[in-house]
Amino acid sequence: MIPLPSAPVAPPGAGALVPRAPAALPSLVGLTRAGLRDHLAAIGVPEREWRMRTGQLWHWIYSRGIGDFDEMTNVGKALRLRLAETSTLARPQIAAEQVSKDGTRKWVLRMPAHPADRGGKPAEIECVYIPESDRGTLCVSSQVGCTLTCSFCHTGTQRLVRNLSGAEIAAQLVVARDRLGDWPGGTRPTDGLIPAEGERAITNIVFMGMGEPLYNLDHVVAAAEVMSDHEGLTLSRRRITVSTSGVVPELPALGERAGTMLAISLHAVRDDLRNELVPLNKKYPIAQLLDACRAYPGLSNARRITFEYVMLKGVNDSDADARELVRLLRGIPAKINLIPFNPWPGTRYECSDWDRIERFSEIVFRAGYASPVRTPRGRDILAACGQLKSETERLSARARMMAEAGQVAAEG
Repeated sequence: MIPLPSAPVAPPGAGALVPRAPAALPSLVGLTRAGLRDHLAAIGVPEREWRMRTGQLWHWIYSRGIGDFDEMTNVGKALRLRLAETSTLARPQIAAEQVSKDGTRKWVLRMPAHPADRGGKPAEIECVYIPESDRGTLCVSSQVGCTLTCSFCHTGTQRLVRNLSGAEIAAQLVVARDRLGDWPGGTRPTDGLIPAEGERAITNIVFMGMGEPLYNLDHVVAAAEVMSDHEGLTLSRRRITVSTSGVVPELPALGERAGTMLAISLHAVRDDLRNELVPLNKKYPIAQLLDACRAYPGLSNARRITFEYVMLKGVNDSDADARELVRLLRGIPAKINLIPFNPWPGTRYECSDWDRIERFSEIVFRAGYASPVRTPRGRDILAACGQLKSETERLSARARMMAEAGQVAAEG
């Protein structure tokens, strides 16, 4: 189990408050059923009670979102005291929150101290909530930093610090539900766009935050298990999408073990260009990647693969690129997400013009593929696709103050 730090005082309009707790104790938040069972065994709960007690903890943590063991009304006082002596229900700390003018929210989450953290300073990751009229999508991170160095992606300019544990990944959803009042009886914040009372604020999860999920597959699978359990957070695996730049050897295991939807960050139709945009392509070129997609477990028209394609002006947005994209994907049940490039400080790329994006989309659509153009969200707070970069490296003290005030933090 990974110990999590004490929870912060909730911002105005937040959901249930989570009390502070000794940082030295491990948190149960984010653990799988097996993890909870192991903790119960470790603190002396008799084996005959493991299943029942695990179910009780699961209900209170993931169905009710409670922050204090004393709220577990069907758990005996002696066990509640023992749990409080040996563990906490603390979440990762919200170090900063920004709300975009379009309602997108970005949280900087301070993770628990870890031996791999540079200088002993707890690492920070970013998590983004994207509300829409018919859904609310939470974009979670799987690593602190990233190792792939994709040239168009801001996260790729940050070095990899470490993998997140499965509990740390799942805890991002718990933090978001706290902040959005997305528990029974929760209080919704009054700023920004939030679905109406009675509707779930978070309906979808995308592993499109910081990091390459397939380089942390075991923990991604564990997090998906927690998120999708029908007696807890209750998100369908068909509403959980794992996005990868193309770690080909791990694709079969992802399909077999996680059962989630798959998204491929493609972005180019020629190896020479993809080698530049997504350097991982030098190891697993396009043909090899697409062969693995054709063999992906569970692939069907009902479980299509999403191919993500960022639109870069004068780089990958020609009619010829669109026609080649269609040719490459022939025979793969697929949807093609066209992503207007989201600029970040220091990038050399520009977003394709809108008429060019529309022309590209039309060619793809006429070939029989759904080709939605993703509406840019959260650009003003660097929360859009490809803009995330950990505060661990990016924010100076002054910029952090600006971020906490809801302003755009500029890299200086």
